[in-house]
Amino acid sequence: MAAQLDFYQVLGVKRGASQKEIKQAYRKLARKHHPDVNPGDQAAEQRFKEISQAYEVLSNSEKREQYDRFGQAYQQAQQQGGPQGDIPFADFVFQQGGAGSFADLFGDLFGDFRTGGGRAAHHPTAVRQQRGPDIDHPMEIDFKEAFTGAEKTLNLSIADRCPECDGVGGNTETCPACGGSGRGGGGFLGMATPCPQCQGSGQIITGSCAACRGTGETGRERRIKVKIPAGVKTGSKVRIAGEGGRGIRGGANGDLYLIIQVKPHEFFVREGDDLRITVPVTFVEAALGAKVPVPTPGGQVNLTIPAGTRNGQKFRLRGKGFPRLGGKGHGDLYVEAEISVPKKLNARQREAVEKLKEVWEEDPRKGLPTAL
Repeated sequence: MAAQLDFYQVLGVKRGASQKEIKQAYRKLARKHHPDVNPGDQAAEQRFKEISQAYEVLSNSEKREQYDRFGQAYQQAQQQGGPQGDIPFADFVFQQGGAGSFADLFGDLFGDFRTGGGRAAHHPTAVRQQRGPDIDHPMEIDFKEAFTGAEKTLNLSIADRCPECDGVGGNTETCPACGGSGRGGGGFLGMATPCPQCQGSGQIITGSCAACRGTGETGRERRIKVKIPAGVKTGSKVRIAGEGGRGIRGGANGDLYLIIQVKPHEFFVREGDDLRITVPVTFVEAALGAKVPVPTPGGQVNLTIPAGTRNGQKFRLRGKGFPRLGGKGHGDLYVEAEISVPKKLNARQREAVEKLKEVWEEDPRKGLPTAL
């Protein structure tokens, strides 16, 4: 097998990789392809052997030197006076100490089942503790609540751990196959595996819980108070820790995420943290200039319109937009002037406009072509 492999490619490292990089690559690949993690998968077992053989050569400075010099012919070089030839794969696993041993490389993955050692987190039951799933829940708020922030009360019905059976689904008793140890027979290379009857938990379920009918879950009504921060926008997520789906085998609950939907405003249009509003301005105000009242989220202000303001001209009011999440200031408010032309004029107004027409000298169409 060795003559057909590039050991550097097998481990996914460069030829100049350090021993630390080689060891890290080996540990990562070995965990993924170990036969006890992939029971019955012949391809995974073969891949694991290739990874281990590559590491056995590249982690040994003398063998690596021969491999780098002679390439695929490194074994012949070893047989001609070089370092000792390859140790068979199974012997390597149990003969090599330190970084190459199972206790060092896989202790934190499987625990030491053969000696009964290992940390509590490595026990088969602990391995199967699972955090509950996160739950997304839509929540609609109005424009003002998004601007100021708000405290809301939610009434939710979410699947939760059954209180009668603690989420197990029925009564439990000690597994007769493993006596409650959670350990099965010898696995790959004699390594202990989780008990196949109880899946490593040490307990089996008998009967079915009447409250949840064996599902381990019941609906629970929840009344939750949540603070919506100022500055949220449509698509923002508000996290409520521990209020998501139930954990499995004592695992922590997931989180509840409120997906915010902000109702549109009748006059204000939001663009990021900035706001835009269109304010009508009379012809006289636009021509002569004036101070016009302008609404803002925080209250009305007077905006100075300069003489000669044109239709659609924009004015910026700094810091009058939406608050930025995290309390980092506010966006701006952009006011767009819309020249209001009266549809009807009374006699006095018409007389005034007629007099203005007599003295009006500007031709706004000057310079336009008469045809193509």
